[in-house]
Amino acid sequence: MDIKAYKMDGLGNDFIIIDQRTKNIEFSKKQIIKICDRNFIGCDQLIIIKKNRELDAGLEFYNSDGSVSGACGNGTRCVAYLLSKENNNKEITVWTASGIIKSNILKDNLVKTQIGLPKVKWNEIPISENKNTKNLGIKIMDENNNEHIGGTAINVGNPHIIFFVKSIDNFNIKKVGPAIENNKLFPEKCNVTIAEVINQNLIKVKVWERGAGQTKACGTAACATAVAGNINGLTKTSTDIEFELGKLSIFLDEKNSIHMKGPVSEIKEIDIKL
Repeated sequence: MDIKAYKMDGLGNDFIIIDQRTKNIEFSKKQIIKICDRNFIGCDQLIIIKKNRELDAGLEFYNSDGSVSGACGNGTRCVAYLLSKENNNKEITVWTASGIIKSNILKDNLVKTQIGLPKVKWNEIPISENKNTKNLGIKIMDENNNEHIGGTAINVGNPHIIFFVKSIDNFNIKKVGPAIENNKLFPEKCNVTIAEVINQNLIKVKVWERGAGQTKACGTAACATAVAGNINGLTKTSTDIEFELGKLSIFLDEKNSIHMKGPVSEIKEIDIKL
């Protein structure tokens, strides 16, 4: 089976995008895993574009382990840029499992996306018991075996937990990430962020995504981190989140709705042979 597809990334968070608006192809979990395998083609997530009668498109997101993801901020921005090239439309609106998302295409490959309202109640995250989501009191260890207790839980289309620490360099996200992702407190698993507040307008992070592992960037993690920083009085309503390859700018408006702005790559056409 030969499939035409696209490869894009947002700050190194990379995606294979398959347009199914004119022809529907059902992929098995095994096929999704193969497409995402870096020994084959490889990506953090697979994105399927579906036809939508009322909006520009509908989007489906799949993690590299074949599981479904309800939201993907960087992926949504990439697809918005891709769709804008069809008719030079600078405003793109798409359906996702977590809600309708609107993006604006700016100059210099910048895309601004309104993610919507964060969820902070324990049963909205969700977590398995009624606890204070501002501080779940979860213990993590740094590389020097120093104990850190904390964790703020936020849902921005998928569940996240953010640990604010003195230095992210002291933590191995490949150790902390999978342990917390699979913690029994999270029935749907969770994305894990280790965050270091540089000042009120800048946070440096390392990210572990459920179903994908360590990624170079994550749009919803940036949004969740900015919200968590604001909730904990560490940052203002406008915050830059710094990843390995650059920054995403996050802004919370007067209704507490999240807006994310950052760069996307150019579009690369690829062929997939399954």
